[in-house]
Amino acid sequence: MDDVQRVLAYYPQIYFACHTRHRRDPLSSDVLSERQASVLDHLTADKGIPLKELAAHQGVTASTMSLMVDRLVAGGWVVREKDTHDARRVQLRLTVAGERMKQASTVLDPQLVRALLDRLTPQQRQAAVDGLGILAAAAAGGPTGKSVHRADDNTTQSDTQED
Repeated sequence: MDDVQRVLAYYPQIYFACHTRHRRDPLSSDVLSERQASVLDHLTADKGIPLKELAAHQGVTASTMSLMVDRLVAGGWVVREKDTHDARRVQLRLTVAGERMKQASTVLDPQLVRALLDRLTPQQRQAAVDGLGILAAAAAGGPTGKSVHRADDNTTQSDTQED
């Protein structure tokens, strides 16, 4: 099996073992589904986004997105505001609670990651974390690989430069 096939085989195993099924608000303990959390991930508190644009980006109809947004509004995570330039349009923004939920959530559950890492020897653990750091640094360069941001020190290096 080549390296690409190994990554393709290993990553889903890690994701399945450690990903969060639902996101929980740290203050209220309310829970969001993955789809609702994905909507929050695309919103900010300072810059609104039109519902139709968000729906298109998420690959759903405007009516489906409207139902998801209704639930997020009812939960206090999102507000609908009239567009300042076009009163017919609605902008979606995160509330303070929505920002908190977005900040508090991660794709992987920290407790499950810790349990997984605890199964390793100290040497295996270091190698695994270092290897993920190297992949993350390569990913920070984006799909073109023009530059690579090192995850550990925030410096940028050419993708042809070796450590």
